Amino acid sequence: MDLELKDKVILITGGAKGIGAAITRACAEEGAIPAIVDRDEKALQEMASLLRDAGRQFHCISAELAQADECRRIVTETQKRFGRIDALVNNAGVNDKVGLEHGSPEEYVASLERNLLHYYNMAHYALPALKKAKGAMVNIASKTAITGQGGTSGYASAKGAILALTREWAAELLPYEIRVNAIVPAEVMTPLYRQWVNTFPDPEQKLKTVVAKIPLGKRMTSPEDIAAMAVFLMSERASHITGQHIFVDGGYTHLDRALT
Repeated sequence: MDLELKDKVILITGGAKGIGAAITRACAEEGAIPAIVDRDEKALQEMASLLRDAGRQFHCISAELAQADECRRIVTETQKRFGRIDALVNNAGVNDKVGLEHGSPEEYVASLERNLLHYYNMAHYALPALKKAKGAMVNIASKTAITGQGGTSGYASAKGAILALTREWAAELLPYEIRVNAIVPAEVMTPLYRQWVNTFPDPEQKLKTVVAKIPLGKRMTSPEDIAAMAVFLMSERASHITGQHIFVDGGYTHLDRALT
């Protein structure tokens, strides 16, 4: 299936690691031009080397997304280099464990800065380019917004807001034919997830316990599973899909626990 993404410029936050890196690779494989934003210089260099070796077009931008001015710079730099932005993937974030009991008002605000505010800022500054392109936005959310997790008020509320903003922006941007959708992952094997598993006394047993609760295939969702949905949602093949929360989680969030 031709997703018609060739030479489309796709701006991806957190695009050098984990889910973001998988989306970057998938975009490049489809012939799109990923503009990769990450604060991890080493990861950016590794991604650049991978794409360069594959003969792909790309652009890497090192930035701290918590600052609104940096979000504006990212968009300006991308437009200056390529003259267009066809899609935005808001992905960067971290489950930072800022809870209600073990947290503070200051830590909570900082968590929102890490996980929510740059979604708005990036969308705001990229909007003029997206209007010209009749482009698309894909927001990466989390099942914590639906299920709760405990001990992570900042991250969960940020992801809940992202789901709300997805529908709000889909409604607001209808006149411009800009489609806005969210992907909701659950248990995805990324480096950050592995770090979390390794905090348990018996990491492999903890992982087996989690995997046993995933209905479809009794396996973790892969970053590539998320990336496949992301490139589809940005493509013309998804031209009549907007305002949707799409769960790519092997049935983890919604299917009956009796199945596992």
